[in-house]
Amino acid sequence: MFRLSRSLFLFALTAAAVLAVACASGGKPASDATPAAPVSGSGAAKPAQPVALRLGYFANMTHAQPFVGLSKGFYTEALGPNVKLDTKTFNAGPAEIEALFAGAIDIGYIGPNPSVTGYVQSQGKALRVIAGATSAGALLVVRGDAGIAKAADLANKKIATPQLGNTQDVALRAYLQKNGLKDKDHGGNVQVVPTANADALTLIQRGQLDGAWVPEPWASRIVQEAGGKVLVDERDLWPNGDFVTTDVIVSTKFLSEHPDVVEAFLRGHVKATQWINDNPDEAKTIVNAGIKQITGAALSDAVINAAWRNQKITYDPVAPSLRKGADDAFTLGYLGDKKPDLSGIYDLGPLNKVLQSLNLKPVQN
Repeated sequence: MFRLSRSLFLFALTAAAVLAVACASGGKPASDATPAAPVSGSGAAKPAQPVALRLGYFANMTHAQPFVGLSKGFYTEALGPNVKLDTKTFNAGPAEIEALFAGAIDIGYIGPNPSVTGYVQSQGKALRVIAGATSAGALLVVRGDAGIAKAADLANKKIATPQLGNTQDVALRAYLQKNGLKDKDHGGNVQVVPTANADALTLIQRGQLDGAWVPEPWASRIVQEAGGKVLVDERDLWPNGDFVTTDVIVSTKFLSEHPDVVEAFLRGHVKATQWINDNPDEAKTIVNAGIKQITGAALSDAVINAAWRNQKITYDPVAPSLRKGADDAFTLGYLGDKKPDLSGIYDLGPLNKVLQSLNLKPVQN
């Protein structure tokens, strides 16, 4: 049983998760989280009638595949005429998880911590991670005049993260503890302030925040537009500099009912990933145009070029990093009293089937 006082960042998901579990179990939520078996092998036949596939993603650089996949037609080409692709954009992971729980989206690009949260809150019933999308692209950037040159200097400072309990929020709090500090929520003297990325930039410019642990392009924007400096490039904290920033999740219901559609989608995802890596300049233009269409403002060339260098577009989910992030969240008290069993969170069968057909190396979970 989860204690709300120790799991504040789950509050936005709880009602939707309970509803999803109740529906999945005939109205009675499951009492114990158990490892969930992969569902991609259900062998469902190709639908005779048109299928709607609802895709969710963010207006972030770390969600490059949706921008390119939609613009270049990689998804529609792979899905074929029998699948109607609808899209919806989100500002944060909890909102996208709620939409998946409610049946409003079927597949989504999202951060690893919300993926874990959704899996745990639904007793392992609601979703599976089926691919990676982006590795790296998250940094701790501090105000140039804040007097912060090392981890110890973060004491008594005010640092922003995008949202309570999101991937960067957990990363910051874990980093503090590993360096002999704690956030105020855990009895320390570092004030961690969940703040929308755009607001964090403005507040740093005004001197009202001392720094922020944020994904790109916000880290590069803080450096270039607010005189910030990089204190921690998160790549330096991981083996080979690889850690998952964005992965791809699917509703288990949709995966069970339409495994062929999920496989086709992943074929488009892999093709988009390959194209981005082969055509980075054009990809940056497409992503920037997509961000402008959604947010009303494009990134400067200087920002997008700097930010692009800090991330890697990949279909590999970098599974060990998700599990390490979940361990950190549990240590911080965000995942209940009992360490969750994540053995069933991945279903990489459809992705590896696509990779095999393309003579590419399979990924591991």
